Amino acid sequence: MQIYETKNFIVESHEKPFISRTDGGHIRIRVKDDSITDRTKLDPKTAIELMRLTMVVGAAMEMAMNNLGIPVIKINYQDMGNWAWKTSTKPFLHIHVFGRASNVAKQVWPESVYLPDRGTGFYDGFEPLNNEDIEEIKKQIDIVLQDDKYNEEKWGL
Repeated sequence: MQIYETKNFIVESHEKPFISRTDGGHIRIRVKDDSITDRTKLDPKTAIELMRLTMVVGAAMEMAMNNLGIPVIKINYQDMGNWAWKTSTKPFLHIHVFGRASNVAKQVWPESVYLPDRGTGFYDGFEPLNNEDIEEIKKQIDIVLQDDKYNEEKWGL
């Protein structure tokens, strides 16, 4: 489900999350131009847009999930795309944004996120972000964007 959009990127709830919403949640930021396979293919301005967006989304996610009673204490960011090679799909640039909560069930903090193959059953029962989570994250994105730190002119956007 889409959360936010910029000129070159879409922020969305990952519907097959690597981290269940109760363990902190999982958001994906994906490039609109799916011919861009990794960050080395970005032009400088789009790379700046992506860095700013990851920071905004991470800050908003942490605040939102805490507001909803999920004690997120850290946000992890991962740029991967390896699993696209397992199928006929072409990889495209996307960043995973993981909320890491202190009271987790499966993705134990402070260990690294565990990412076994989907066929293992490890992710069975993982919940994506729900509508309330998404609405709160949208609200927090609007608040974060009011901070002068994220002023587009300061970022050259």
